[in-house]
Amino acid sequence: MFLGITNTPRDYAWGSVSAIPELLGRTVTGVPQAELWLGAHAGSPSVVVNPAMVGGADTVLDWITAEPETALGTDRSGLPFLLKVLAAAAPLSLQAHPTPEQAREGFDREEAAGVPLDDPARNYKDPFPKPELVVALSERFEALSGFRPVADALAEVEALDAGSGRLGPLVVHLQHGLEDTVRWLEETDDSARAVIGAVGHLATEAVAAAGADGRVTPNTATAADLARAYPEDPGVVVSLLMHRVTLARGEAMYLPAGNIHAYLDGLGIELMAPSDNVLRGGLTPKHVDVPELLRVLDFTAHPAPLLEPEHLAPAVDRFAPEGVGFALVRVTNDGRPVGAGGTAPLDGPSIAICTEGVVTLVGAHSATLLRQGESCYITPDEGDVTVEADAGSGTTATVFIATGA
Repeated sequence: MFLGITNTPRDYAWGSVSAIPELLGRTVTGVPQAELWLGAHAGSPSVVVNPAMVGGADTVLDWITAEPETALGTDRSGLPFLLKVLAAAAPLSLQAHPTPEQAREGFDREEAAGVPLDDPARNYKDPFPKPELVVALSERFEALSGFRPVADALAEVEALDAGSGRLGPLVVHLQHGLEDTVRWLEETDDSARAVIGAVGHLATEAVAAAGADGRVTPNTATAADLARAYPEDPGVVVSLLMHRVTLARGEAMYLPAGNIHAYLDGLGIELMAPSDNVLRGGLTPKHVDVPELLRVLDFTAHPAPLLEPEHLAPAVDRFAPEGVGFALVRVTNDGRPVGAGGTAPLDGPSIAICTEGVVTLVGAHSATLLRQGESCYITPDEGDVTVEADAGSGTTATVFIATGA
């Protein structure tokens, strides 16, 4: 079965006012539209377009509850992913997510302590990890992700300090390592507070001095931007310690447990485990639990976490981080004639969204047509799905399909 689904975008303040409406072919209202959730998450379950197809169920969650074997198959107890369209026009919070073991221990601990699930200070809303990946839909998708080598961070800080001595305490802490530095910044004593203010001031001066030539590093430019929005936030300085990532359209990155990150700007397809467990470290008015954040952070300096797809066929790419239980398949005709496309290998229940043009999805028992911005739930009995591009030569049609792994 191909079941049409939709949803109302989440109106978080950092969202773009135009990117999601334009993708979905809806009216731009001037209200931020940050995320479109496609899945069965209780926080915003997808709405069924034609409830009569599924016994009158209004949402995917209601339908799965009523007919789990039809919706999920016989070997699953829930949908293993949450698919989102994410549109950032301002920075999201600096954050990290727990490992499976940390999530279970943290959830059990807060349950035993009687912390209500709706308490803003609660860290663990469920006992699950929250690995995630994002693929850029916009021409550029900007982010901070993961710690870079200490030597690179030191070089950036020393260049920004330019002999003023104002960032001396930061240099000393970096010489003791990333964990020592982040702990000092997040706990924010007077010396850290002075450095946070100095970084904002020096980065702003550096950007102004660079002028139209723009000869300033991406990290310094980002620190200046963040200082304007969050002038006393430790995240301003932490951003200097992180990889500044720019994804081109179609590129992806993977954010494993413990990875510190913040999306800055852009439109993307995001796929994650269906969890709400977020440990924040700044750039937000929301609750920040410093000890718990430090417990889950991975302070290892890894390369920038870019995710290369597996090329299954000329038209078919599969983004599948190891061990996360989900995968994202992208099928595109890439300007080839009508009918060009490919076969998407699916594992269990899946969700598709068409991001360009018009496509026809053909399964073992039925077929459906999706236009740009339309989505559908695919039941496991359809098996692998053939994607046909209903577009003329020179016109691109693209569909993303979230599935198990």
